[in-house]
Amino acid sequence: MACLLLVLVVIGMHVRPAAADPLSVHAFRMAGDATRMRVVVEFDREPDFQWFLLRGPHRLVVDLPESSFAFDSEALEPRGLVSNIRYGKLYDGHSRMILEVKGPFAVERVDMLRNETSPGYRMVADIVAASEEAFEAALAEQAAPAGSAVKAPKAGNPEVPAKTGDDTFTLVIDPGHGGIDGGAEGVSGTQEKDVTLAFARQLRDAFKDKPGISVVMTRDGDRFLRLDERVRIARQAGADLFVSIHADTIRYKGIRGATVYTISERASDAVAKAAADRENLADSVAGVDVAEDNRQVADILVDLMRRETHGFSVGFARSLIREMSDTVQLIKNPHRSAGFRVLRAPDVPSVLVELGYLSNKKDEAQLLDADWRARAIDSMAAAIRRFAGLRNGAGG
Repeated sequence: MACLLLVLVVIGMHVRPAAADPLSVHAFRMAGDATRMRVVVEFDREPDFQWFLLRGPHRLVVDLPESSFAFDSEALEPRGLVSNIRYGKLYDGHSRMILEVKGPFAVERVDMLRNETSPGYRMVADIVAASEEAFEAALAEQAAPAGSAVKAPKAGNPEVPAKTGDDTFTLVIDPGHGGIDGGAEGVSGTQEKDVTLAFARQLRDAFKDKPGISVVMTRDGDRFLRLDERVRIARQAGADLFVSIHADTIRYKGIRGATVYTISERASDAVAKAAADRENLADSVAGVDVAEDNRQVADILVDLMRRETHGFSVGFARSLIREMSDTVQLIKNPHRSAGFRVLRAPDVPSVLVELGYLSNKKDEAQLLDADWRARAIDSMAAAIRRFAGLRNGAGG
């Protein structure tokens, strides 16, 4: 019996348990744009995983058991918020996926779900553009003693964290069009992209050396920006107000005057719908596919337009119209609404201002007139300062 036990012990010393097969990671999908992305990764079985954030550049890191990756290279092409995807073996028994992101972002969810109609599991991660303050707050929370990585899936759909820090009011001015996209053209050849940039620069300068208001320009030169990139810039700047500047054309040459638009799913009138349709096609001028990558993502964007934010947008629009009515000719019913893609930030009060119609000779002439621009900018700056005071008085 003693000999038999000795033989079993010796055999046991030389027998190793079979290594578990690597986790099969066999599909990768992304949908969304520069403000919001959904990432889906498919697994053959449920993995034990962790995720965490890194800066320099901004990254979402997912740690996995040792894995065998079989991704379609086309699915890994950068798009929207995601600028690069890397993956591979980290060390024996461990693998890692890294999503590099265009600037600060917030993680809304990272869930592991069982597939309903096929074997296996899928990880679903939703990320949205956010301010640097929000990203730093998430990093600080991650570094708390509770742990440096999130082990359990983060369910739910929390809002992007509020901007922290001082009481500085951040205004983002968005000169419409640019680069290959010249926008509308006036009866005398004036290009919309030049009018909007000149006006935006002058509006920015109205706040120079004025305490309490910081100005960010989506573009400060003749360059093309996708519509979702403009929204991303506003969100990552932690904008308290987003003002998009335009100067459209219309087939009715006699119509003139400024218009202030806010967003709505249904256009307030035919003119508003036509204006939104024209502005929303700006991406196609540069050959950008303007179709949503995923209808569900587009629906999320609409659903996330919080009532409070929309109320602030409407309130500012009305205040702006009151200020401008004394100095600038306005179109009949100057506050209108439609589904402008550039106004879709769910947590940033946003308006689009059509300064006038380049299709009207008088409007085109005054858009080029320094005195008219100065009066219009004084009115807009006054409305912005009032709105900033109200927002700060209400707690930002």
